[in-house]
Amino acid sequence: MSHPGGLVFFRTANRDRAVDWYREVVGCEVWLEQPGCTILSREGFRFGLCDADEGDTETEGILTFVYPDRAGVDRLHDRVGDAAREEPHVNDRYDIYQFFAADPDGRTVEFQTFLHDLPE
Repeated sequence: MSHPGGLVFFRTANRDRAVDWYREVVGCEVWLEQPGCTILSREGFRFGLCDADEGDTETEGILTFVYPDRAGVDRLHDRVGDAAREEPHVNDRYDIYQFFAADPDGRTVEFQTFLHDLPE
């Protein structure tokens, strides 16, 4: 079993709905089920959604999914539909192509590709 270099966890009052969205829309896979927590993975990026009481859902922070090209970002924009907060666009400051969306909990999710060379 490969061990992740780290994990990020968020509390959610509706874990099943959130997990379904990340699996069906974003294409994440369930990496590990634990009591009250589901850890999801997409190309090595792992994060967990854990049960919380109503009103205790954590929506701070941004989950950013990186794609190899603009076409990948555009495909996700089509898939997220009304959850998208904007059209994909070039962000000159960071030299990326991106858009933001909201997951079913209202958490900010970013889909982007880098437009410049990356370090190895």
